[in-house]
Amino acid sequence: MVLSASFARAYYVKDNPLYFFSKQVTFAVSGVMLMLLVSRFQVATFKRMALPLLVVAVLLLAAVPIIGSEANGSKRWIDLGFTQFQPSEIAKLAEVLIFAVMICAYKEKMKTFRYGVVPFGIVVVVLVGLLYLEPHLSASVIIVLIAAIMMFAGGTKARWFVLAALLMAVVAYLTITKLAYASDRITAWLRPEDDPLGASYQILQSLYAIGSGGLLGLGIGQGRQKYLYLPEEHNDYIFSVVCEELGFIGALLILLLFALLIIRGFWLALHARDRFGSLVVTGLTALLALQVFLNVAVVTNLLPSTGISLPFFSSGGTALWIQLIEIGIILSV
Repeated sequence: MVLSASFARAYYVKDNPLYFFSKQVTFAVSGVMLMLLVSRFQVATFKRMALPLLVVAVLLLAAVPIIGSEANGSKRWIDLGFTQFQPSEIAKLAEVLIFAVMICAYKEKMKTFRYGVVPFGIVVVVLVGLLYLEPHLSASVIIVLIAAIMMFAGGTKARWFVLAALLMAVVAYLTITKLAYASDRITAWLRPEDDPLGASYQILQSLYAIGSGGLLGLGIGQGRQKYLYLPEEHNDYIFSVVCEELGFIGALLILLLFALLIIRGFWLALHARDRFGSLVVTGLTALLALQVFLNVAVVTNLLPSTGISLPFFSSGGTALWIQLIEIGIILSV
C-alpha cells in the first residue's frame, strides 16, 4: 500500500517512483530484526530502561523547538540526515514504561491523591508542556489518554478522573480558541464544504477517495486521489487510499486485523506473569488502539484532523521502528 500510495508523489518530488517504498522496505526489514532482538530481552531490562528513556525523551522534546525541522507551521521532527523522526514517539513509549514502574512501586498507595495522581500528573504536564511548544496537539492527546488508561489500571480512584476530565475540557477550549490552526481544523471538521480549497481541502479529498472505493474498490494501484490530489496520501491519509483501492471489504478486513491484534494484546496483559509486564502490555496495546482509532476517525471525518499516522501502514521509517520495538517488548512479556 505504501508503494501504491506513494509512487506518484515520489516521482513528482524525487524523480524516483520507488523512493518512499524502498526506504520503507529497508526500515521494515531492519525493524523486524529489532523487534526479534528486543523480544529476547528480559522484562526486568525494560524496568531499568524506563527512567533513562524518559530523560532522553524530555531532552529530545526540549531540543525540537531549537533544532527541529519545520513543516506546516510546526516543529515536530529532528532531521537525522537519512531520515526524520518525532521525539514524541519515544515519549509515548517512555511514558508507558515509567508509569508501569511507578504503579508497581506505589502499589496500594495508588488510591491516594499524593501517590496515585501527583507524580503521574507531573510527568504528563512536563511532556504535554514540551509538546505544546512544537505545537503537537495529537501527541498531547495520546499522552493524556495513555496516562488515564494506565492510572485506571493501576488503581487510581475514579473521582480524580472526573476532575481531570473537567480540567481537560477547559484546556481543550482554551487550546481551540488560542491556537489558530486548532480552530481552523475544528471549522474544517464541522463545515468542510465552506472552504473546499483551503482548510477543508485535505478532508474532502480523503472523503472523495473513500467514497470512490465502493464495496470492492478500484483495485490496487488504480486509485486516483494519490495523483497529488490527496495530501499526505502515503503517510497520515494512507487509509483513504486503502479504502479507494481495496474498497469497504478490504478496509474492513484491515480493521479486523487491527482488532485481533489489539484483543490479543489485552489478552496477553491479563495473562502476564507479573504486574509490571501486565501494565506495560496494557499501555502499549492501548497506545496502538488509540492511534488506529484516531487515524481512521480523522480520515473519515469522524474527528478533526490530528496528524496521527496509521501504525504499520503509514510511511515513516523511525515511527515503524518504534512500533516494532513496542511489539518486541510485548513479545518479551
